[in-house]
Amino acid sequence: MTNKKARRLTRAMTLARVLVFFSMLIVPALLTIFRPKEDFSENQNRYLAKFPAFSAKKVYSGSFTDGVEKYLSDHFIGADRFVKARTYAELIQQRKDVNDVYILHDRLVEKIPAPDPTVTEKNIEKVNSLTEYGKPVFLMLAPTQAEIYSSELPENAPNPDQAAYIREIMKGLHGITPIDIYSVLHANSSDYIYYRTDHHWTSKGAYLAYQAAARIMGFEAVPLTSYDCFHASDEFRGTFYSKTLYDGIEPDRIDIYSLSGRNEPAVYIWSDLSAEPEVHAGMYFYEYLDRKDKYSVFFGSNQPKVTIKTGRPGGRLLVFKDSYAHSMIPFFTEHYSEITMLDTRYIQSDYKEAADPAEYDQILLMYNISTFMDGIRL
Repeated sequence: MTNKKARRLTRAMTLARVLVFFSMLIVPALLTIFRPKEDFSENQNRYLAKFPAFSAKKVYSGSFTDGVEKYLSDHFIGADRFVKARTYAELIQQRKDVNDVYILHDRLVEKIPAPDPTVTEKNIEKVNSLTEYGKPVFLMLAPTQAEIYSSELPENAPNPDQAAYIREIMKGLHGITPIDIYSVLHANSSDYIYYRTDHHWTSKGAYLAYQAAARIMGFEAVPLTSYDCFHASDEFRGTFYSKTLYDGIEPDRIDIYSLSGRNEPAVYIWSDLSAEPEVHAGMYFYEYLDRKDKYSVFFGSNQPKVTIKTGRPGGRLLVFKDSYAHSMIPFFTEHYSEITMLDTRYIQSDYKEAADPAEYDQILLMYNISTFMDGIRL
């Protein structure tokens, strides 16, 4: 081959590599831009970013560029395959945490950041403020898997002491009754009390919390042996799976406990506090068992306000909560005529516009530690 032909071949091969490289960048980008968009990601269980509205002010501040970047990231074609490939690449490199999730031999565990003392102090003040209504107020804080299974985390993995954090909060309470559920969860850590692929506790873990609360709140817990246990699904892959798409952990089981002969209570759900509530016949939304977010079988997705009218004797309970409460509150329905749950993360106005605490007999605050560390809205 002459030098001239060799140079032509080299140039052709270089051009081909350049075209292949740019096609790998441009084709997915074009497909991302022009293919039909989904509003909701079933795998990630969240709404995807919308293309930002253009304005000179947003361009100047940089928020428009950030919005476009978030939009492309959310809708990038093959995003799930990229997440899974990244996870296995990290594992090959002996990394044990991916996207803030520790990958252990039999479970996925969220990496919990150190608490912010300023946020903690404000949270304590907000909790204490509820004493102004003159009602019994109770605080329940659930440790996460990172605390209960801390001995299984990688060596030297950063992990704040949640037990010490809970003690610090409880010491700052004035007129608030603490409910210790840490002890019973820690003592039963070998049982199936937390999901392996999701951040919630299981129905068994929720029952243990209910049992501990009963002794403090003045009622007698129904024995677990009195319940019928329905294995609703054994194919649940939760939030931690969505972050890693790691298939090496056994899918979770969703259990529903019910008492024979009991009628399901009427459930009133406000997705918009200014509108009329949707009325649901029962606490369980079985259609979610056919979806990715199977945990939402308990009361459906997060909503600002949910009221349960049980038709049974008892007082009225107001609950400020996160989604940990969803699998626990069904046990409480045996002891109250009405229970209202408020998730203030979804209430933009004063929570008293949703429910006046003065009209209830007891008030319960129920959060997992991760939610509490982020800061509660009251």
